[in-house]
Amino acid sequence: MSELPIFVLNGPNLNTLGTRKPEIYGHTTLADVEANVRVKASEFGLDVVFEQSNYEGQIVEWIQRARTEACGIVINPAALTHYSIAVHDALEMCEIPIVEVHISNVHQRESFRHVSFVSPQATAVIAGAGVLGYELGVQVVANELNKTSSKSEDLS
Repeated sequence: MSELPIFVLNGPNLNTLGTRKPEIYGHTTLADVEANVRVKASEFGLDVVFEQSNYEGQIVEWIQRARTEACGIVINPAALTHYSIAVHDALEMCEIPIVEVHISNVHQRESFRHVSFVSPQATAVIAGAGVLGYELGVQVVANELNKTSSKSEDLS
């Protein structure tokens, strides 16, 4: 499908998945999520670059790299969702599919979580599907890549 990988980017505190608020985020670890994402991506013939950082600047740098080194982005920006104009601006420059993922349904939580600076740049938003949202995000990217390759085949 694509020789370029999907970048799966994770923001602050996602390294604590499995132990932080399991009543909200479950018991699955980030390593488990990565393994599941790699399996799902391989079903579409795609590879994955899987990253996590607690630092906004690092997330921005990965997004900037993705512009030329990735076929799509699946991003769970975590708390950066609600205030990071830097992440918004970096995503705005991307011309690849972007899927915003949240493990919990942010719209059923505190009102400050209802605002996303990422959603305006996203091809799709998945919230409340648990860690399955990551796999769904990979599927959305694969579907978007299929649409693009079908359009370019139609033009030839």
